[in-house]
Amino acid sequence: MKNRQVLAFTFIIFLLNACTNNYTSTDYLKKVLNKLETIESASYKLIIENWYPGDTAALDIYYSFVKEYNNPSDTTIGSTFVRLNNADTSILEFCYDGQMRALVYNDEKRIVLDSFNINRFPFRPLTPPFFNSAKSILRYALETQDSISLDIKDLKDSVYLKLVIYEENQIEFFGKAFRMPISPYSFGDNTSIYEIWIDKTNNLPQKIRREMYHNISVRICEDIELNIIDIKDFKASDYFPDDYKIESYSLGGKRKTKNELIGKEAPDWTLQTDDKSPFSLTDLKSKVSMIQFTSVSCGPCKASIPFLKELSASYNKEDFDFVAIECSSRNTNVLKNYMNRNDFEYKFLLSTKEVLKSYSINSFPVFFILDEHRTIRNVINGYGKGTTDNEIKTLINELIE
Repeated sequence: MKNRQVLAFTFIIFLLNACTNNYTSTDYLKKVLNKLETIESASYKLIIENWYPGDTAALDIYYSFVKEYNNPSDTTIGSTFVRLNNADTSILEFCYDGQMRALVYNDEKRIVLDSFNINRFPFRPLTPPFFNSAKSILRYALETQDSISLDIKDLKDSVYLKLVIYEENQIEFFGKAFRMPISPYSFGDNTSIYEIWIDKTNNLPQKIRREMYHNISVRICEDIELNIIDIKDFKASDYFPDDYKIESYSLGGKRKTKNELIGKEAPDWTLQTDDKSPFSLTDLKSKVSMIQFTSVSCGPCKASIPFLKELSASYNKEDFDFVAIECSSRNTNVLKNYMNRNDFEYKFLLSTKEVLKSYSINSFPVFFILDEHRTIRNVINGYGKGTTDNEIKTLINELIE
């Protein structure tokens, strides 16, 4: 009889625990959100991965050490944080103190301070720290009246949450949810996807994945210490190296000047095609050649594809030929996927850092127009439908005649 009572009691405890730990309920997400609300400070190792749609591997992987503080006096994101080099925490990577952000250029030994007085957006254009982001996403998922789907799964060691937002505008989180202006280059794909993996041992998010039509980012949080550091001890200037030049942010940055490569022979290169075949600059043998430096995540680049398809059909190879060079990705699978999705067959090559440096590429798209001697005759930055089309056609026709 006693054994039966013990078994019955044990079974009741099991059922109570099962109810308490119903990881697939919104009540569990509320529990996680409540715990996030108790975090006044956190320090942790952060792994940041950047992906482009169609990539089979991350384009970049960064390792940082972050100090994050809850900051109610900041009415924008409600947080203050500093991001340091994980291997050497004396090296500053980024800082936000609630009033300004510090943009760090370690290779140039300078720091640009932006107090958000020039670009006036309804939000501050910075990626909030990990726990601040998790808090914003969960609060939105639990409270929004937007059109969303919420999928919660109980995995072995973690709880998986997938939030899909079906709104006219994509949703980004800068302290709270903001509806981003519809990009003319999104081609109707404005779905926003956020995924969170929550560690069962501490009921805290450990990984966040964000997917947009143009970019995928992943952040993984490790070696967490909570509520040990104090925001009273935080001072942004303490992280500024003495020998760094401090500048104020200015709109537009450096003044645009005439491209120094115009009139010079185009730097040589040999790059891979989508099927990993080599293709060289010397393989362009037409009277006029064009090189487009592009990116699969670039909206204006994507908008230029119909024009490039038309261009390739408008001239014979003796007169004109061109190639597009992908600058953001690192594998040829991305080239194949992008070509298939956008239905084009012109040459699409995978760039290298050396080529980007030799052509001084720091934005996309950029069009280089070459004559039959492969001398660069003109360089066009950016793309505007109609205006850029006419400019390129005029240049080609002038050089062919």
